[in-house]
Amino acid sequence: MTDLSRQMFDDATAILDSALDGDGAAVARTIDTVVERSGLDGAYGMAWCLAATLLGEEVPVGGCSLEFPDIDEAEYDTRWVARFVSAYANHDQDTGEALFGAAVADGQLPECLQTLAGSTLATLRSRAG
Repeated sequence: MTDLSRQMFDDATAILDSALDGDGAAVARTIDTVVERSGLDGAYGMAWCLAATLLGEEVPVGGCSLEFPDIDEAEYDTRWVARFVSAYANHDQDTGEALFGAAVADGQLPECLQTLAGSTLATLRSRAG
């Protein structure tokens, strides 16, 4: 594991620990710290790590859809997470980067990353129980 990938893993772990504690403010601070320290590339790597954690070791075979029934009625951050995780599952980094860039341009990145962290935590909890 490289120092950069270790840092992304550590950042994702810090976000999940804060989410587990129910501390949304700490999640937001960690996201801000990652962006300040590593820029958007670091935040993207952290998000990609969260998506990997959400899916676990058993990534679906055969491709995942970026569109779902009624997805357009969902909130921005929910649509973003569904599509970002699908891009990860499809090994489609170009789409992941495009979605990330769109969230930045739309001023929605912090909300999207918080929702991704919450979704990842909820998935980990459901696997454990």
